Amino acid sequence: METNIVGVGVSISDRFRTVVEEKSSRIATVAPKAQQLDVKVTHRAYRNGRVEDETVELTVSGRGPVVRAEARDADKFAALDMAVDKLAEQLRRAKDKRIDARNHPRGAHFEKGSGELTGIDVSPASVDVLRAVATGEIPVAAEGEEEYSPVVIRTKQFDAEWMTVEEAVDRMELVGHDFFLFVDVRTDHPSVVYRRKGWDYGVISLSTQAPPAAEELAS
Repeated sequence: METNIVGVGVSISDRFRTVVEEKSSRIATVAPKAQQLDVKVTHRAYRNGRVEDETVELTVSGRGPVVRAEARDADKFAALDMAVDKLAEQLRRAKDKRIDARNHPRGAHFEKGSGELTGIDVSPASVDVLRAVATGEIPVAAEGEEEYSPVVIRTKQFDAEWMTVEEAVDRMELVGHDFFLFVDVRTDHPSVVYRRKGWDYGVISLSTQAPPAAEELAS
């Protein structure tokens, strides 16, 4: 794996290059198909130079998606260690997700033998139903029958689990989903974490404040 190191506002010593080469072997073990590791070290000074830190950014590229990680510390060697830990964890998760996707493919697909549609919770409508929808002749549900719908929506219900946002992100990655429902232990609010672009995550929470009583609205 080729390694490129650049410094912004800081010179790169031979000792730092040696340490990067040693760390790159760990990355190559986790991502054997990686072709290039880019290391960017940026020196920043704040408050007239009285506070300084070093930011180390790592980027792995090759076959598959580009994976990045960064860390900041007053010591660039410490920042390098933290960035390598983050990058290795992200590469391990990505590898586990690829293995899980091969063993448990998600999404709709047709079985070659039977031609049946599997891997999706929506049942396809029959030809008669599609013709009725196209002509506007939607059948009316008889008394005692459920209201007609050409699309069947499958519902699921789970017991609530209290956990932190960080734990919810880990659970989401473990199950290989793009979102995960939970109850935030810090707020007791029903919440959902979801995956955004790259390795960014978002969280949405619902307020559990009860609506005003009817007598309060009338007053």
